[in-house]
Amino acid sequence: MFDAAFHAAIGTVFQAVIDYPNIDPVWFTIPLPFVDFDLPIRWYSLSYIAGILLAWWYMLRLIQRPGAPIARRHADDLVTWLTLGVILGGRVGSILFYSPERYFGPDGSLLNMLKLWEGGMSFHGGAVGVAIAMFLYARKEKLNWLRLWDYVACTVPFGLFFGRLANFVNGELYGRPADVPWAMVFPGGGAEPRHPSQLYEAGLEGIALFVILWLLFWKTDARYKPGLLAGTFVGGYGVFRFFVEFFRMPDDNLGFLTFGMTMGQWLCVPMILLGAYLIFTANGRRQRIEPISGAHAQQ
Repeated sequence: MFDAAFHAAIGTVFQAVIDYPNIDPVWFTIPLPFVDFDLPIRWYSLSYIAGILLAWWYMLRLIQRPGAPIARRHADDLVTWLTLGVILGGRVGSILFYSPERYFGPDGSLLNMLKLWEGGMSFHGGAVGVAIAMFLYARKEKLNWLRLWDYVACTVPFGLFFGRLANFVNGELYGRPADVPWAMVFPGGGAEPRHPSQLYEAGLEGIALFVILWLLFWKTDARYKPGLLAGTFVGGYGVFRFFVEFFRMPDDNLGFLTFGMTMGQWLCVPMILLGAYLIFTANGRRQRIEPISGAHAQQ
């Protein structure tokens, strides 16, 4: 009896300490002249800006190491290319994978594609968009696409971390019902306490994946094995996301699919397989890497 009372007391303390904070998704608004409308500055939008800027800063650090596949001018150009890839790919992926009825259904509208502030971004679609943008840019500049992917992969966890924190602020993509001491009652999730799965993803996809890639890049010769860093990112994300999906609520319009898996888990399967292939074949692509022409001169 004492043991049960002790655990109940501990649970109450934890619940009180980490109660869902109900942060306003809008940080502040900017009144616009001549129109009766205020421009909302949302945490969700700021998360993308923070992720992109930090990724750019970190890329500049990475290419200072010997054997970088790109010069400073390439890194600066890539910001635009990859930003377009993230936004267009993420939006298209969300439409095709998760909510086509919102855009093409009887009550849907194609104008909903423009409402980025309402969310509706798919990481898997964004990853495809980034891969396409990198391929096109590498072809245009005659760069090694796989080595470029290695370097970009090291920067992506910044965006994942801030994006998941923004999901938490928005009270979206919350977890399944839970009785753990840190469960939270989300505004749109009913009265049941739920896993804060957004924070799980921020920790695994953002912090843990960044640390793994940081160790590989800075403490080993992984950057001399084309595909190793990219494979670690793709496979690592797939494994982490597949795991967190056991705690995250599936989308209402999709529910559980074949074998009881969610759409997120099914989309992670090819990522895990691709990541494993890139990792296990990386040694065969090992090469003596020389800096590209003009790389150091433009850093």
